[in-house]
Amino acid sequence: MVSDEAATLALLRARWLEVLDELERAHRTAWLALFDARLAEIHAGTVVLDFADRDKFAGAHTFDVSSRPDYLDALAAATSASLGVQVTFTVKSVPRDQQ
Repeated sequence: MVSDEAATLALLRARWLEVLDELERAHRTAWLALFDARLAEIHAGTVVLDFADRDKFAGAHTFDVSSRPDYLDALAAATSASLGVQVTFTVKSVPRDQQ
């Protein structure tokens, strides 16, 4: 049996581009900061975003801008608007020695 959270994460992964399209329309700056995020996991209604492809960026990238509460709130609003799903988002922290 699939848990509700597993089903929610599967839905988000299947329709992630729709969420990102809605985010781009509603808050382009947040979209620029978050479009490269990967959906890592979900716990207690909070989706953890991961920037696993950080190696493709030139130089160090701390992803601090991606953790801005207003950007994560805009992503949650875009998720609600496009999928009708109520979740919050957080960004997986990257150890300083890996930045």
